[in-house]
Amino acid sequence: MMATISPNNFNFSFKVQPQPRNSHLEKTVILNHRRRNLKPPLKINLYCHFFNPRKCPCLFVVSKATGDADSASQHSTVSDVDATFSSLSSTDENYVPLLVRLLGLDNDLLDREQAVIALWKYSLGGNHCVDKLMQFRGCVNLTVHHLRSKSTQACEAAAGLLRMISSVNAYRDVVAESGAIEETTALLRRPSLTAEVKEQSICMVWNLTADEKYRLKIANSALLPVLVKCLYDQEMKVVEAAGGVLANLALSPPNHSIMVEVDVIPKLAKFLTNEIEGSKVIRKEAKNALLELVKDDYYKILVMEEGLVPVPLVGAAAYASYKPALHSWPSLPDGTEFRRSSKGPSRYGASELLLGLNVEENTDKVDKSKMDAIVGRTHQQFLARIGAIETEDESKLDKGFSSSFHQTLLPWKDGVARMVLILELEDEMAVTKAADAIAASAINGHMRTSFREAGAVQRLIHLLSHSSHAVRSSVLSALDKLSISNSVCGTMEAEGVMHPLINVLNDLKTNESLIEKTVSILARIWDPNKQMKLKFYGGPINGSTKIIDSSSQDVTEIGGSEVEMESMLDSTLAARLVDILKIESPSLQTKVASILEYWSMIEQCVDVILATEIESALINFFTQKVPRDMETFAEYEEPDVAYVEDVGLAVSQASRLLTKLLDYQQFRRTVNLNHFTKLLRQILKSDIPLDYKEWVAACLVRLGFFSSPFENPITTEVALYETIPRLIEQIKTAFSADAQEAAVVELNRIVSEGVEDATRAVAAHGGIFSLVKLLEQGSERAIEAGLAVLYNLSMDSENHSAILAAGAVPILRRIILSQNPQWTRALHLLRNLPV
Repeated sequence: MMATISPNNFNFSFKVQPQPRNSHLEKTVILNHRRRNLKPPLKINLYCHFFNPRKCPCLFVVSKATGDADSASQHSTVSDVDATFSSLSSTDENYVPLLVRLLGLDNDLLDREQAVIALWKYSLGGNHCVDKLMQFRGCVNLTVHHLRSKSTQACEAAAGLLRMISSVNAYRDVVAESGAIEETTALLRRPSLTAEVKEQSICMVWNLTADEKYRLKIANSALLPVLVKCLYDQEMKVVEAAGGVLANLALSPPNHSIMVEVDVIPKLAKFLTNEIEGSKVIRKEAKNALLELVKDDYYKILVMEEGLVPVPLVGAAAYASYKPALHSWPSLPDGTEFRRSSKGPSRYGASELLLGLNVEENTDKVDKSKMDAIVGRTHQQFLARIGAIETEDESKLDKGFSSSFHQTLLPWKDGVARMVLILELEDEMAVTKAADAIAASAINGHMRTSFREAGAVQRLIHLLSHSSHAVRSSVLSALDKLSISNSVCGTMEAEGVMHPLINVLNDLKTNESLIEKTVSILARIWDPNKQMKLKFYGGPINGSTKIIDSSSQDVTEIGGSEVEMESMLDSTLAARLVDILKIESPSLQTKVASILEYWSMIEQCVDVILATEIESALINFFTQKVPRDMETFAEYEEPDVAYVEDVGLAVSQASRLLTKLLDYQQFRRTVNLNHFTKLLRQILKSDIPLDYKEWVAACLVRLGFFSSPFENPITTEVALYETIPRLIEQIKTAFSADAQEAAVVELNRIVSEGVEDATRAVAAHGGIFSLVKLLEQGSERAIEAGLAVLYNLSMDSENHSAILAAGAVPILRRIILSQNPQWTRALHLLRNLPV
């Protein structure tokens, strides 16, 4: 976006005040001429001389009271002013150097103030007047000094003169390097300041921010909080100027974090959400600033939390193809229909056209989100029909503005409806932009629900069969983000999204990006937890469509049958899922394994899964993960945390799938259980995160039931590599005293049973320090179990230094002296230590 400078057109009225003859200023000018042996000047009013209303017909002359009270109240008529200026010649510009000289600090204060006022009025004549002034470079520094003046008129004139000078690109550096920013900061921080002074000062800063090199300086100064405070000023001119400065500062990405820290986003958003009444100018500047901030994903979330949504601009021409659907009976934007009332037509005679005639009877059926969807849809459809949509923003695109103008900001109610409306257009580029915008805007449950109520789900599902690859990709992204919400996911399932997704998945030409988006949606629909709830509670897991009956209070729910769900998994889909499981993408493998676990919980579908190459796929999965990860961890000191988390999650989910398949005898008869045991034991000993070893250990225990315990010491390895580390972590991080107590009691049981190398595992995972700390704040049962574990650890002299370093000695002495029930255990432990 192009930087803007403050407008220099003023709307002033004429007020010319006559000056007494032989005033002090006139005497000074004559004296200066005589000293230089120059021709005496014309005896005229210097204020009127440098203010020619014929050149600047919109300027206002600020009167200065230099005479008595009577003369100060006298004003000349317009005809008198014209007569006065008709006697002046162009050669009177020779007074400019004299006025610049009067700005010097060696002159009288009143003369200096009068000179800066006269120079300001002269500069309003245009760029040629500013060029005349800038022939005397010292005038800028002298003008900046007047920003410290106690006179309101002098401050306004100095700021106005600097504003005019900084409006010329060639002189902007001179103003910035003269200390104008620092002096303006001090000026604006004064407790009592007129709106005129604020306006001129901020507009001067507005001009400086047109250059990028000064934006960072201004943003890092004390001026930024002052500008933000000016957004609440009573004068709209001051608010507009402050908004213009903030819009220019937002053009530099390094300033974004600084601006967010001073709460720029909520203050500017209020002008666009109509919480504060503002002018067209401040709304425009606020929108420009926020459009720059939403380029950052994090700041976009902050903007959306204030009730604004970024909406793509697709061009007014794209709406020419829009044809609103005409319904003979009203319906909600999400497709929910109202059943006809058996009471007959409405007494108002418009029951088939108006939706809210019987709203008093249906207020409990139509919640606020549906009402907002109705209002937003009606508003946007009206704008599209009359051709008043995007007309102003479209002109900006023709002028070559940056990409920030390819989107606008709307209140979420209108923004959601606008994006759903764009989905109904025929322009492929417009539909792609809308789908991408929906994916980016679905950041929380409120937005996802709003899109569902606005009818986005049905339209997106319809677009899955679009011929354009770009459209399908964007639509899948939108559905993927919307499906995060369980309620929206249920609506997708009820609307029949599975069959289009299965078609996308079975298409061998589908690339990996589309496969991952499709699998992500299906993994949320076919969630194993849903099957578990179905088994325990017997409730429907499918989504349902609701039809509101206007004649009664009933709400009908329509859900899919289990037979229909089972028919979706055929041999083609099962083989395709197993093939995708072989793709080396941890996140994709996690989702596919979750889907296969879902279907493996349905006994009728197990044979379909076993008919595929599921065994070789799982063996290949476990084989390719473990060796590579162990080498990676040995080679690099700091492995990629995100990759390690993804691998751990994938291994955990694959172990869950294998555990479930072991429940079926036909699977156990056809696979090599010893091979799986060997692979999982290697994974259990690897460096994947501890949280993901739980299902690996559970699967190993399950495998141990079908193998000889003497050949496969699975229980010991599970205790050493999963149970003991998990219990120690629970002792460290548990907020509940009961959880800590349960963990240390279980740890004592494992160590007391004489599990080989159990004490070494406890010491290796930092259990000594956690146990010693527990002795100070644990319950009596936890202290007793902790002392027992530490006693077993003290039997190995290698642990003595760690026990002493943890500070166990003073704690043990305190327990012994207190004569608590555990004092004998503490005494035995203390005797084992070298103290």
